[in-house]
Amino acid sequence: MKAVAICGSPRIEGNTEILLNQCIEILEREGIACELVRLAEKTVSPCRACGACGRLKDKTCAVKEDAFHEVFATMLDADIIIVGSPVYFGSATPQLMALLDRAGYVSKQNNNLLSRKLGGPIAVARRAGQNFTYAQLLFWFLINDMIVPGSTYWNIAFGREKGEVNNDAEGVRTVARFAENLAWLARKIGGGQSADGR
Repeated sequence: MKAVAICGSPRIEGNTEILLNQCIEILEREGIACELVRLAEKTVSPCRACGACGRLKDKTCAVKEDAFHEVFATMLDADIIIVGSPVYFGSATPQLMALLDRAGYVSKQNNNLLSRKLGGPIAVARRAGQNFTYAQLLFWFLINDMIVPGSTYWNIAFGREKGEVNNDAEGVRTVARFAENLAWLARKIGGGQSADGR
């Protein structure tokens, strides 16, 4: 059983990463191997809308000169995918959406490669916009035929400066419960695999 937590923040060790690391700690405690991917350390270009992902034999993106393929391979290898983003003007970061747009197109053009993987989003806001961002990311999971467990609230938390998110006790508890539910669900369905082996 493997999980990947993808941090869409351009800031290393910021509030989004703090929450993702909390998820990792809980999942690892449950025996699930985890990897953190920081998009701040990688370059993923936006989708070019070329449509080649539906025609290539290797079932991937035609753009080869960035880090997309490395991250997408990690996503395909994982049973659980968690994504986190700070709120930028009521939206997820461009770094994260560039990855998710391309991953979604490649998946859907190739018989839903992400189908029935487990996961879900986390959004961190200074003050507002978190519900828009959470919904934006949640829609990506749902349209890719993935399974998203709930929590005691939406997976959102508040903080601006590094570490401030730790002051949001309810947000921290909500994200912790989300991670616990992911581990519980993974055990219940036997490894997060679909009936056809994906």
